[in-house]
Amino acid sequence: MATGDRLVAPPLWPLEARLAALLPDLLVFRKPRGSEPELATAQGVLLGVHVTGFTALMDRFSLSCKSEHDMDKLAHIFSYYISDIVEHVLCFGGDILNITGNVLLALWTVEQNQLSDIITLVAKCSLEIQEKFGIYHTREGQDLQLKIGLSAGRISQVIVGDEQRQYLLVIGRDVDGVQLAQRLAQANEIVLSWNCWKLCEQYMFEVEIMREDEAVKLRDMRISDPFDFDEHFDKCLDYLPHYRTSADILRTALELDPDSALEQTLRKHIMKSLLKKIDEGQPMEYISEFRTVTTVLVSLELHKTEWMLHLCHLIQEAALYISTVIEKGGGQLSRIFMFDKVSTKEFDTSALKGCMFLCVFGLPGDKKPDECAHALESSFSIFSFCWENLAETKLVSISITNGPVFCGMVGAIARHEYTVIGPKVSLLARMITAYPGLVSCDEVTYLRSMLPAYNFKKLPEKMMKNISNPEKMYEYLGHRRCIMFGKRHLARERNQNHPLLDREKELEAFQMAQQRCLHLKKGQAVLYEGGKGYGKSQLLAEINFLAQKEGHRVLPLKLKEADSKQCFYAIQTLMAIFFEIDTCPACYRQECLFKQLHGMVEEPLHCLFNDLFFVKFPLSFRVSHMDDLARQKKVKACFFQVLQKAVRETPLIFLIDEAQYMDAASWEFLGTLLSSVPIIMVMTLTPTFTLCGWAQHFLQSPQAILVPISKLAETSLLRMACWELGVDLLSKNILLFHDLQKEEEETSKWETLSEIAVNQLDQLNPEEQLLVKCAAVIGHSFHIDLLQHLLPGWSESKLLQVLRALVDIHVLCWCSKSQELPAEPILVPSSIEIIEQTKEKRKPDTASPLRLREGLSLLQTEDLEFGVPLLREAAWELWPKAQQVALHLECACFLQDLACRCGSCQGGDFVPFHRFAICSAKSSSGTSRFCSYRDTGSILTRVITDKLQLPSPQDSFQFQTKSPRSQEAFTNEHYRTEEEFLDQVNRRLAQTNLEKDMLTTKPCHCDEILKLVLSPLTQHCLVIGETTCAFYYLLEAAAASLDLSDNYMAFFYLRKASSLLGQPSAFSYLKKHKVKICQFEEATFCRLRSEVCFNMGQITLAKKLARQALRLLKRSFPWTWFGVIFQTFLEKYWRSCSQIQPLNNTSENKKKLAVLQQRVHCLSLLWQLYNLEATPSSRRFACLATLMQKNSAKEFASEAQVVSTYVALSQLSQNMGDREKWLHCEQMAVQKSTLCWFSREGLLATAQLMQALAYTKLCLGHLDFSIKLGFQAHEICRHLKKPALENLILSVLFRSAFLKKKFDLCVHVLESQWALISQGHDVLGLACFYSACLDLLLYGEGWLYRPFGECLHFIQHYEHSCILTSDFNVMLGVHASLAMWFAQDSQWNLFEHHFSRARQLVKRTNASLFGSHGFVRFLECHVLMLQKIPEGVFKHTPSETHRQALKYIKEFFSRCVTCPVYHQWVSELKASVMRYGRKESTRPFDTCFTRIWIEGKFLEENNSFEGNLGIQRFVRVADVKENKDEEEIQEYIC
Repeated sequence: MATGDRLVAPPLWPLEARLAALLPDLLVFRKPRGSEPELATAQGVLLGVHVTGFTALMDRFSLSCKSEHDMDKLAHIFSYYISDIVEHVLCFGGDILNITGNVLLALWTVEQNQLSDIITLVAKCSLEIQEKFGIYHTREGQDLQLKIGLSAGRISQVIVGDEQRQYLLVIGRDVDGVQLAQRLAQANEIVLSWNCWKLCEQYMFEVEIMREDEAVKLRDMRISDPFDFDEHFDKCLDYLPHYRTSADILRTALELDPDSALEQTLRKHIMKSLLKKIDEGQPMEYISEFRTVTTVLVSLELHKTEWMLHLCHLIQEAALYISTVIEKGGGQLSRIFMFDKVSTKEFDTSALKGCMFLCVFGLPGDKKPDECAHALESSFSIFSFCWENLAETKLVSISITNGPVFCGMVGAIARHEYTVIGPKVSLLARMITAYPGLVSCDEVTYLRSMLPAYNFKKLPEKMMKNISNPEKMYEYLGHRRCIMFGKRHLARERNQNHPLLDREKELEAFQMAQQRCLHLKKGQAVLYEGGKGYGKSQLLAEINFLAQKEGHRVLPLKLKEADSKQCFYAIQTLMAIFFEIDTCPACYRQECLFKQLHGMVEEPLHCLFNDLFFVKFPLSFRVSHMDDLARQKKVKACFFQVLQKAVRETPLIFLIDEAQYMDAASWEFLGTLLSSVPIIMVMTLTPTFTLCGWAQHFLQSPQAILVPISKLAETSLLRMACWELGVDLLSKNILLFHDLQKEEEETSKWETLSEIAVNQLDQLNPEEQLLVKCAAVIGHSFHIDLLQHLLPGWSESKLLQVLRALVDIHVLCWCSKSQELPAEPILVPSSIEIIEQTKEKRKPDTASPLRLREGLSLLQTEDLEFGVPLLREAAWELWPKAQQVALHLECACFLQDLACRCGSCQGGDFVPFHRFAICSAKSSSGTSRFCSYRDTGSILTRVITDKLQLPSPQDSFQFQTKSPRSQEAFTNEHYRTEEEFLDQVNRRLAQTNLEKDMLTTKPCHCDEILKLVLSPLTQHCLVIGETTCAFYYLLEAAAASLDLSDNYMAFFYLRKASSLLGQPSAFSYLKKHKVKICQFEEATFCRLRSEVCFNMGQITLAKKLARQALRLLKRSFPWTWFGVIFQTFLEKYWRSCSQIQPLNNTSENKKKLAVLQQRVHCLSLLWQLYNLEATPSSRRFACLATLMQKNSAKEFASEAQVVSTYVALSQLSQNMGDREKWLHCEQMAVQKSTLCWFSREGLLATAQLMQALAYTKLCLGHLDFSIKLGFQAHEICRHLKKPALENLILSVLFRSAFLKKKFDLCVHVLESQWALISQGHDVLGLACFYSACLDLLLYGEGWLYRPFGECLHFIQHYEHSCILTSDFNVMLGVHASLAMWFAQDSQWNLFEHHFSRARQLVKRTNASLFGSHGFVRFLECHVLMLQKIPEGVFKHTPSETHRQALKYIKEFFSRCVTCPVYHQWVSELKASVMRYGRKESTRPFDTCFTRIWIEGKFLEENNSFEGNLGIQRFVRVADVKENKDEEEIQEYIC
């Protein structure tokens, strides 16, 4: 309802009570008498309450552009205001007859001798109403006030209708009296009719005579001491048999026992669409909607008659006809009013006496296409009927409007009515007064009806009461034949900028018809059949363009539904276009037609076309002797003759859009024409219409082809949407707007689309409609548990039944589970022994694929999404604002308990300890995250403060709860070598598999939590106005997206969070946030933005944001080299020597833990950012960041953090070429890992360590060991769902297999890598992937995974991407590999281009694996260039190439000392350079270097795995070899 929680009916009310709440006691307690019309009289007192100022308030709202928002406020104000008045009247025993617009009419039915006492009671009620509710101040500045009229006497009750639908009217002199009293009253006044004044106890009232014999104004009541009003009230209750008997309920009618006969009687007085929803048990507050409807007001002014029964029969006859016509057109007769000179908001009939009928098209469940056209046609039919068949009719006036209105419940819980409220409804009565005796409509109805303009006449503008800006008005003249032809050509014109999408098959059918018509000399017809919105008109526009381009003559025509009722209309209009008389002035039409017919049709026969084309050729003697049938045959023969001659000169094509509206005579003519004249006909049909017999005969012709038009593919729809919106598609989630159209045009487009969606929604049954509306509140994707939470009283079986029905018609669809873990991993190379061992250990779990399929089937019944997103948007907009807020609040309360990591991740916030960090330190452990904002007083804060349950403590992890003793024994062991570490991990994983622990049976579901919980939760909080909570969950969603390596979605959530904060100020002291956030959340916001910028290649901005986040976290990072030295000294000595107190798990310290965690993240970002640059200054900053990270991790007291930090230190040291520190940090990480519990965080740290070890073994040349470590790390990471880490592991694994010449394994690795990176938009991951593909192409001995063209296209497309340009190591390898490929193909210009790009990058790389690999590729290119220089293949030969090559080789050995795996390779390259420099004879150079690299003896593998001793021995040998190489180079240079 409009008032949200104010009008929430008890869910346990029986059906009779729900029906009785919609009807007055006059109907509930009456005894049916006989056939309609039913007339009864009774004595009673009438109270009329008129709310003034409401029309002016609606006029203010109508001037605003936000119509839906204004309608919501308008309905909320009126319902809130009128409900108090209704309850007050019910307390005094009144019976609310109706609530119409801004008028309330109540009745007290009593005996005649009781009238005076009841008048006193009603007068007291009126005075209290004026006292309590007389003035209502609105925020818009327009006050609402009351005018009250009282009348008493005989009241006639009339019931008209039939067995299906009945209507109640109250008529009589005293009903007119209450309306007169209202009209005479001013604001805040009470006026009594003269008859009421005569019947009352006059000594009790202070009055003022207004007009003799008309009315008196009530000023006050004289309540003297002898008179006790309470006693009088109790006395009056004896006169009211249906007064409430319980203090808990306001009406006795709501407590009636179930009675099927009564139920059937009451159902006749309620509209069918509302009855369906009541029968389905829908809550009353769910019934109200905002939607665009077409309203029709029929006003009949009748001659005065003394016979009341005769008047009732007239109204009965009119009501039956109006109801039948309106329902046939898709509308409903809502109300019938019988007033005499009333002044109301909606039905201002101050100049009328008679009866009015309010009809509505487009109510919930009744929305149909061409709604306005049906309303106009129905109105004209009613207009004609009333004039011709109702003898007592003095004047008939009908007005039609179209616009957004509130359709729903207005009033109190005990008594409410279903009504429509809006400015367009108020306009109806004003139009009746301004344009009497006409069928008038507003401009919106005129435009949306799409009827011919000649059926309308523009009316002069008139001023209307309380309408400040009246729009254009039109008179509807009904269907008429017009003297203009061809007025409706094709609805669409071909847009040169928007080509036709995916319609090749349809165009081919037209082209085949052209060829058959040309070769066979027979007519051909192509009929395209498709639903509304499938693009039929666009297809005809394209065919029109193509045909005219080929020199064909095209006759286009678009038909409308009204054209089907005009005989021969389609052929008449087509021939008028053919004769070119469709656009010429009427005075020249005959002359133009004569020129066209001359020489083709005999002149005596020209008069046959007089009636057809509205010309005046003289009637010939020959034609005058023809009867009508002969004339028709002759006209058709003349048309055949003219068309036959025309096609001999130029091919002719008929294009007919919406051919289902063609009349039968035209179908017959076209069928004959098709078989006799070689003409091409192209038509479009809508399949839902039933065609006439001649149309069916036409379709069965062998020369006619029916081509069904299918829906466009999703990719085509996306491209079309981008064209319509004027946007470019950057990725699957990002749209870039570049040329927005005018706002009015876009709004018009959306309204049209929304109308189509509402039409589709109303085709569903009430249960399905309610489910779709509730699901629309949740979001695009939703869980059935939350959906059932919003559907009170729905059982699970009923819910699933309705869901299946909606899935079957593609309104909803099950969420795809493409991100679920496959039953078996893609990467299963048989050559690796350790993987086979792992598979053997998993044999007891062989049934897992079956269980996974069963789990998938189970999940398909839980998560769904909208198959038609537009339908979801339209359904959501139907809810009133108050009900939207209430439902979104329900969703927020339901979801907030689930807004944490999944169970396999041990729960907790995605931003670690987020909820504790934003609470004050004095808060208790049971206090929720909303405590710090409790002072906002918001609804959500109050509701869920006590409901939020804290997640599992994030610093208490368990991996195996069943065997703590074995866990303790495991953690007490200390590993000495990497081999022992691997063995222990293997044993642990084997135990995990056997015990079915979380690693295998509980994969991570955080991605589903992000999609189904966090993302919709932010939207719910925004709708209910909880921006602080929305900001909290936006940070959580961004952190979850980054955790899942989805940078674009993280950017999306952070962008929304940024909009909540408002525009930043250039001066920090002027910066004001829209949302109240704490310093920790601001720091987290900066840190998350920094991480996104880092991932997107925005390095400078990422550094700035990371520093800003650290500063907010009370930890500064220096800017200068002196600051680096000083800070390094502090970190090394002062912080290392200071005693660090481990933080316990109490709530008071969790805020400190949250801050420490964010510091660690920021420092990790900083060292990675500075590591991208190879300058000494950047190296110093990177070293300091890692040192600070290590100290923060120790302070954090998390062993997993410490292990991750040592892994980061190891990686940085390797990149910088510091061998000693590199290996030391790696060994420290191994030692610390013995103390790391196997929680999910511990598993992640273990996977990172194993990846680092695999990386190290690859750099040192232990390839088999590296492969084994890589497979184990990949197995763990696959279950952890860490795409970034998994991609890095696969890159290392590929490089190891590649150097080992296991090319089949390389292909398996690339398949796994492609399956991983193809799910997202990871540009850097794709660059590494294509770099590996290039290596396989160059050195893979015939193995191929991706063709070179695809690799080159990717590089060319993303060459200037800031993501790639920021990673010099990867780009060096890519450009060097491309140069080698072009050298193989002898494309030396391209070789020079990519070689020069690589030369620019080589000095900016470091000693990492990718940097060393790219350096080696660059050296290969350099050596190749040395050999090819004498051949003169280069345009620009560099000077001192030979000497420069040796310098590069020397630089490689000095820089890449931590990557000895490539040293022997580079040594071979150096030997080739030196032989070339000494002018020694060299063998022809192999561009693929297959003789240089890995001929089975490339590396002396350390197969015994002697741990650190082997590493140290290798390092010493490498040192000696490097020194010797340097001496040789120096000797040669000197």
